[in-house]
This record gives sequence, structure tokens and C-alpha cells, in this order.
Amino acid sequence: MRKYKRIIITLAIILLLVAIWYFFIRKKPVPISFDTTHPAYGHIATSVTATGRIQPVDTVAVGTQVSGTLKYLYVDFNSQVKKGQLLGELDKDLFQAQVDQLRANLQVSQANYSYQQNNFQRQELLYKTGAISKADYDVARNTLEQGKANVASVTAQLQSALKNFSFTEIHSPINGVILNRNVSVGQTVAASFNTPTLFVIAKDITKMQVEASVDEADIGNVADSQRVSFTVDAYLEDVFAGQVQEIRLQPSVSSNVVTYNTIINAPNDNMKLKPGMTANVTIYTAEKDSALLLPVKALKFKPDSVQLKDYIIQSAVYKSPAQRKDTTGKTFKSTARIGSSNYIWLLRGDTLVQKHIRTGLNDNTHIEVLSGLKESDIVVLGVNAGGVVAAKGGTSSPFLPKMGGGRRR
Repeated sequence: MRKYKRIIITLAIILLLVAIWYFFIRKKPVPISFDTTHPAYGHIATSVTATGRIQPVDTVAVGTQVSGTLKYLYVDFNSQVKKGQLLGELDKDLFQAQVDQLRANLQVSQANYSYQQNNFQRQELLYKTGAISKADYDVARNTLEQGKANVASVTAQLQSALKNFSFTEIHSPINGVILNRNVSVGQTVAASFNTPTLFVIAKDITKMQVEASVDEADIGNVADSQRVSFTVDAYLEDVFAGQVQEIRLQPSVSSNVVTYNTIINAPNDNMKLKPGMTANVTIYTAEKDSALLLPVKALKFKPDSVQLKDYIIQSAVYKSPAQRKDTTGKTFKSTARIGSSNYIWLLRGDTLVQKHIRTGLNDNTHIEVLSGLKESDIVVLGVNAGGVVAAKGGTSSPFLPKMGGGRRR
């Protein structure tokens, strides 16, 4: 009796231990599910990023052609000016004195020339009557010609002095805005060798341009008239639009890095953009508004036959032209190979089917599908095992960002 009692107690303990293991210790099997998505139509673009500097489309440096002391200044920074408007004046006293002196010299030379004309007429009459020699006649004529040349010389000097006198008044050559003023009243400007820049005038600040430095690795994709968007640090919430106008062929080399200056038109109707601002530029090298899109994550998925033992996995098999026949027995004609060749996996019930597709634009988040897929296809992005999505049949970190737009199945 005791023997049976021990056996019963032992069996009870074993059953209890089995129950504890089954309900509390045993690792429960994790159900397998897939992270899937449907191809969808949308906008996709490839782009090139660069930095640049905002500047006016057209600027004019206003200088002076004569040296002197600035006596009057009529404009300042940011002043709106009109073409021909007086901006400043140099001290005119020395120039006026030179003009007065040359005018007096001109009167002397004209008086002398008048006297030589009368003297020549007398000498000519005497020569015709034989009262003077041919030599005396030639001397009189030569003196007359010298007097005439002297009048012309002094007249030219006076015109030059009057022109220099006019240069003491500095006028605006265009309509625009004063961006920079390099002089103040009382400052002496010297124009001996170089024309000093007194003012810098922007012609029209409602039309700005961005001079962006594009890396040589990206410049091959940039072309005229491509769409551009950019931001500036002063208005981080605003996105400004522009268009590529010109790619300058002269390269810039800094620390063995070659860049090319790319000029981008930037309308500035709201006057927010100011010269010298730094622009963070995005140049859209290729765009499509209605493309069949698929997350790039789908291209990285590879099923694990051990993990997915309950599913049928059908890999794509290459078929020769003799095998590629339709139901009528006719051989399909090969189409032109456009885009890149890739493979993705479709979920059809309990079967994973590998599908060959051709892809186009890739913005590193989505990829354009040119052929091989329909909107109704269910594309596998990864395997969801216990809340962790594996893109290649393995386990990935739960801290990595997951692609949006998918659905659980």
C-alpha cells in the first residue's frame, strides 16, 4: 500500500513539474507575420544639395575719375536712387581755378591769333607789291599758323578741364539701391592709378540670384532650367523657389575639392532675401509626379526558409526564349531594357513569390517601379517575429527606424 502511495506522490510531483514548465517556463512559439505594403502612385525626385551665397543679379560700382576731397554726400546705405541722381560732390575749388586759368589763356591766344591774322594780311599785300622778300612772307604765314594751333590747343585743354570739373559731381548710372558706401564727407579720394569705388548700387533687389558651389561628383546631373528650392538661416520655416540659370565652366579648387559655381535665379518679391545670406540649396535633377512607388526596404528583404518553414517560397527562375511562350505557343518579344533590374517578394496566401521588376528613380526612401508590379500586389518588406521586423530574414535592431506606409498581415 505504501509502495503505491509513493508512486502516486511521485507521479503527482512529476505532473506538477511538467505543468509548471508548460505554463510558466516553456518559451511560447512566436507567431510569424509580415510587414507588407502595396505599390502606390506618387511624386518622386532625385536631388543634389549645395550651399551658396545670395547676391543681386546686377550691381554697379560707382567711382570717381578725378582726385579730391569729398565735400557733400547726398545718399547713404539702403537709399533708393534714380538714374542721373546726384550722389555726392568733390571740392570744386581747384578745378574751378584751372578752368578759369584756361579760359584766360584761351582769350590771350585768341587775341594773339587775331593780331597774327591782321599782320599776315599786311605782309601779303607787301609781298605782292614786291616790298618784302619771300622769306619775310613765309615767316608771317608760319606765325599765323602757330597762333591758330595755339588757340586749338588751349581750347582742348579747357574742354578737358571742364570735363574734369563735371567729374566732381558723382551721379547714379542706374536706378537701384545703395548697398555699400565706402566714403564719408571730408575724405580724400585718389584716382591716380585705380578708380576708387565710392558706392555699390544694386539694380533691382526684387530679383536676386544664388551662387551655389556644386561638387564635381554631382555637377554631371545638373542642367539649365532645373527646379531649385532653398532655405536661409534667417527664415528657417520658409522655402524659397528658384531655377538653374547657368553653370559656369571655371572650377574652384579648395583643399583638393573641385566645385563649380552654379547660378540660380531667385525671385525676391517679398524682399526677404538680402545680399550675402547663406542659402542651403536643393537642385532637383529628375522628377516624376505620377510614378508607381515602392519603399526601398522591399529590395532588401530575403526570406529565411528555416524561419518561414510554414510558407512556400518560390524563387524566380530564368527562362530561355524557347521557354517564354504564351498560351498560343508564340514566343514573347523582348522589350527594351529600361531602368535597373531588381527582385522583390510578393505574398500570395501562404506562398512567397520572388518577382523581377525594373526600377527607375531612387530617392533613398522610395523607388520608382517601371514594370513588373501592379497596385494590387502585396509586397513583403520584412518579417515581424515577436515585434522585431527583419528585412533580410534575420533579426534587426528594434531601435532602427521603420518604413511607413505598410500594413500588417
